[in-house]
Amino acid sequence: QVQLVESGGGLVQAGGSLRLSCAASERTFSNYGMGWFRQPPGKEREFIGHVSRSGGSTVYADSVKGRFTISRDNAKNTVYLQMNMLKPEDTAVYYCAARANLGTTFTTRGYDYWGQGTQVTVSS
Repeated sequence: QVQLVESGGGLVQAGGSLRLSCAASERTFSNYGMGWFRQPPGKEREFIGHVSRSGGSTVYADSVKGRFTISRDNAKNTVYLQMNMLKPEDTAVYYCAARANLGTTFTTRGYDYWGQGTQVTVSS
């Protein structure tokens, strides 16, 4: 069982930046691909991006490409989501998720463990 805890959310003005962190309890953290999702108010959870087990490969949704960056530090069992040039439409609860299988998936069903989420609110 992998426990994931997100942190770093908050209120920021449009154009600003935030960095989210997701700390994992699992000592074999490097065995998991890690994804970030978000759920805007009243909408379904949507894929933001994924980082491979080694951190050498990343994939992003078009809506965040060029603004958001995912990285990981396997020595610290932590994955990060750096968010720049934030927009009001980025307002959502942000979740990290761990995937045991190889490869990337854009669906929530492809991930095995989830954090509790952290709120990000971008004011205009």
